[in-house]
Amino acid sequence: IKIFQPVIMAWVLGISAVIAALVVYIKTLEPEAVQVFSGSLSSGLILLIFLLIILAALYKKIDVFSSFIDGAKGGFETAVKIIPYLVGMLVAISLLRTSGAFDVLIDGIKNLVLLTGSDTRWVDGIPTALIKPFSGGGARGMMVDTMNTYGPDSFAGRLSCVLQGSSDTTFYVIAVYFGAVSVKNTRYTVGAMLLADLVGIISAILLSYLFFA
Repeated sequence: IKIFQPVIMAWVLGISAVIAALVVYIKTLEPEAVQVFSGSLSSGLILLIFLLIILAALYKKIDVFSSFIDGAKGGFETAVKIIPYLVGMLVAISLLRTSGAFDVLIDGIKNLVLLTGSDTRWVDGIPTALIKPFSGGGARGMMVDTMNTYGPDSFAGRLSCVLQGSSDTTFYVIAVYFGAVSVKNTRYTVGAMLLADLVGIISAILLSYLFFA
């Protein structure tokens, strides 16, 4: 795929400009106004997506309800197929969490950050980001644990919430869905998804410092 094409770059730069404008605008609002604006924006986006789906179906003359039923049937069949892979992934995640491997890793990262003299508050929220590529439920558990430990209004608690929505369940998707359709050669999938996760994590940390530090 040739990334540096005029159309692709125009879309990327355009979306980036919109996001940057939103960040600048939200930064000027009071905390109460930020909550109202973000709630209205998220609700509006959900409604917009729903309306766009309906309009696209009408334009293409597609029976929306029948398509929905067909999709639901396919979803159920897929769910049955992925159960063995799902169980295996959840067992592996449970072993990682209970073995203390994440605690050792977090302590190591914090010590490295201390050597540089940088702020270490962001490290306390990193467990959510580390487990998110493996399990969304596990990451949610880490997020709740971080909020219980440091407080929901703490920097670590807020960062963990942002991280929860800033990356995807990379290895979960690969193991479960690729396994369900018997795809063994993932080619560039892992690298591309991990790169996207890294960008999401870095962006989450920077934005959290911008809004919550």
